[in-house]
Amino acid sequence: MTRQIDHIGIAVNDLEQALEFWDRQLGIRCAHIEELPERGVRVAMLPVGDTRIELLAPLGDKSEIAAALAKRGPGLHHLCLRSDDVDADLTSLAAAGVRLIDERGRPGAGGCRVGFVHPKGSGGVLLELSQPEPR
Repeated sequence: MTRQIDHIGIAVNDLEQALEFWDRQLGIRCAHIEELPERGVRVAMLPVGDTRIELLAPLGDKSEIAAALAKRGPGLHHLCLRSDDVDADLTSLAAAGVRLIDERGRPGAGGCRVGFVHPKGSGGVLLELSQPEPR
């Protein structure tokens, strides 16, 4: 597993309002915005050095982000580590008895393959593993 932070996910109620803060107040420009209808989320990626901030807004009331916002409000949602092979990393973690959300990788934003470790398996933090799209 690569030990590099890929991005930090932040749940927001209103993507445009959040982008205004990050852009106007902090000068961090959005690289791209993408909708993932299968997950009910709209994503904005903001590069910061070698990592990114990922703003996540719900597309509707049944979105996983809508549920997170209802439960905990806006703020830190997850930490993502870059992976060379998401499936191998998930298999290794499962073999070690770590509680997972995903047994296999699935499509993520920006063409990445992603898999999630349950917060109860990683000390209270929702952990995403992300394998970049092959070049």
